Amino acid sequence: MQWSLVVPLKQLERAKSRLTAAAGDGLRPGLALAFAQDTVAAAVACPAVRDVAVVTDDALARRELAALGARIVPDEPGAGLNAALRHGTAAVRAERPTAYVAALNADLPALRPLELARVLDGAASFPRAFLADAAGIGTTLLAAAAGTELGPAFGTDSRARHTASGAVELALGGVDSVRQDVDTGQDLRAALALGVGARTARAAARLLIAD
Repeated sequence: MQWSLVVPLKQLERAKSRLTAAAGDGLRPGLALAFAQDTVAAAVACPAVRDVAVVTDDALARRELAALGARIVPDEPGAGLNAALRHGTAAVRAERPTAYVAALNADLPALRPLELARVLDGAASFPRAFLADAAGIGTTLLAAAAGTELGPAFGTDSRARHTASGAVELALGGVDSVRQDVDTGQDLRAALALGVGARTARAAARLLIAD
């Protein structure tokens, strides 16, 4: 089973606002880009992934992520995360109507390709399925089989919202890298403990030097 991933990314200047306390506004956009680069690089390398579509209007992110092999989809709705995911999914299925599609957070800097493959393989057994984040409150991946609407409900308490929408929660162990998104300094420390990609490691080293 080969999946198309849809990865939404805000304008870097507005991304990861909750990291401001740890990184300041000077380093925060660079961290957000590094997270996305390491996420996309791992996703492209995943054996269960056919292609990756990044929905963003940020010029720098578009250039850097395209260089990693991602397809760039302009965020034409400009109406937030869920609208961007619906738009990205529509763009993918306009070319391949029977595509299996999964929304993936752009802030998974410790992502491992084989762990992502395990999650996608598990999701293939259900019309819609999701993986809760490390905190147990949010969602890092939402998957939809061919012929099924993605139905994204990201945002506050998205784990509960996706459950209420009928998506099946995947109960998988050994996929910590797919669960560990980064919103806060504490999240970043947890991701660093798992082992992040090279770009995030460089960006985080700058943060430590600045501190």
